[in-house]
Amino acid sequence: MNRREFVASAAALAAASAYRGLAQTPERSHGFPASELMYEPYAENTPIAEYHWAPASAYEAFQDMKFGIRIHWGIYSIWHRGAESWPFLPMSFEDRQTYNNLYKTWNPAGFDADAWMDAFKESGMKMFAFTTKHHEGFSMFDTRTRVKSRANWTAAGGPKIEPCDLAYSIMETPFRRDIVKELCDAAHKREIKIDLYFSHPDWYDADFRPYVAHPLQIPSSTQWMTQRDVEFTRQRLGNHAAIVPEPTDAGVNRMMERHRAQLVELLTNYGKIDMMCLDMWLGPRVWPELRKTVLKLRQIQPDVMLRDRGIGNYGDYYTPERVVPGSQEASDKPWFTIYPLGTDFSYDPDAAKYKGTEWIVRNLADAVAKGGGFMIGVGPSAHGEFHPEAIRQMKDAGAWLKVNGEAIYATRTREGPLWSEGETVRYTRSKDSRFVYAILTEWPGRQVVLEAVQPKPGSKVSLLGSSAELSWNFDFAKGTTIALPENLQQPDNRPCDYAWSLKFQVVGA
Repeated sequence: MNRREFVASAAALAAASAYRGLAQTPERSHGFPASELMYEPYAENTPIAEYHWAPASAYEAFQDMKFGIRIHWGIYSIWHRGAESWPFLPMSFEDRQTYNNLYKTWNPAGFDADAWMDAFKESGMKMFAFTTKHHEGFSMFDTRTRVKSRANWTAAGGPKIEPCDLAYSIMETPFRRDIVKELCDAAHKREIKIDLYFSHPDWYDADFRPYVAHPLQIPSSTQWMTQRDVEFTRQRLGNHAAIVPEPTDAGVNRMMERHRAQLVELLTNYGKIDMMCLDMWLGPRVWPELRKTVLKLRQIQPDVMLRDRGIGNYGDYYTPERVVPGSQEASDKPWFTIYPLGTDFSYDPDAAKYKGTEWIVRNLADAVAKGGGFMIGVGPSAHGEFHPEAIRQMKDAGAWLKVNGEAIYATRTREGPLWSEGETVRYTRSKDSRFVYAILTEWPGRQVVLEAVQPKPGSKVSLLGSSAELSWNFDFAKGTTIALPENLQQPDNRPCDYAWSLKFQVVGA
């Protein structure tokens, strides 16, 4: 099969899948939404008996965090041609060969794990997610695993698979420091929770062909992946696929052994890890081995929360991407929206592309009101430094949280439609339901009328960060009217910018 035939074959799969017997996951009354489970139709809806999810205490801690940062950093930051490592796929073969060797001169001397964590702490972030390995296969940690097979993209006669023996990691750069260890150590000191991102596919290691847009495809690619995977691969690769020989059984076993060994390293060598942000997925042929890996991870750190990607209902949480859901998610699985602060999740050199503190605050309030959390994506430069504008916006959000954190952290959504009122009011509640918070994303003027809250008779209504006394009255026909003092009509007299939180002790608490 040549590249043209590979591209054409994917279209035929729209009508006929190589795995007709693998039914799509139906709608569930609980668990992950169906849209989250459609990529792993081969994973059981009900996990096998010996499996268990993270305990309730881990779920509780996850739902208390609310705000964090997602960091994409790797050798793709050197060229910075777009979103993370995805630009590798449309590159010429010559550029692919050059890209795969960039690590030999990479020395990100500006990296300072303590400075990163201090900035996150000041920004009010309770967790960080870091890419230990993105799809292009470069490991940002001291892996002891070895890549044994790779592509020589400029070999005579076209790309060829060649033997090799290297870790393809940060320890083989001039920098020679374990980035993941330094970040985890700094986070543990500051009690910031840790989420380690790990890509299931690996585009450098030829043993991982042909899964999920691997640049090395094989004559029988359509039989190794689901219909959806093949179509995704066709869209990403276009006519840039290289058709190479089928993997051997030994190569497939070596792939799964290395995949498992790297995940074991991440959960063994860096202390307590709160979350594993698994990404993308592998195919039905190797699912039994991947399931064994998940069982192994549970043995090592039973409390770790696993993202659902690639493992379906074996996961603990999920991450709506570049969108805050339009309403409360119809799921009992916890979630964090992930959304880049700039153009993409990796470094953006243009200050004008960063969306602003107001954008952070409003999306954070919206996500938390709906029962989720909000994670902004910010990548450092090739030198290991964040853009000053990103730092400014993050720390400005931290200043807002110093005033309004009580209405965000460790809160829960209100039941039914009570999480919002119009476009400019978002509600949260304390876990014991004693208090309700109304987050106003626009200043209402001299009074605000809220239909969805009834303060306890004789109680106070307060504005977080202000000592001003707010008078209020409740009318069954109209709701609660709160008067806002004259001095607060001047923006400089308000406790913060962007949004303001009213606190109520409510009837029935």
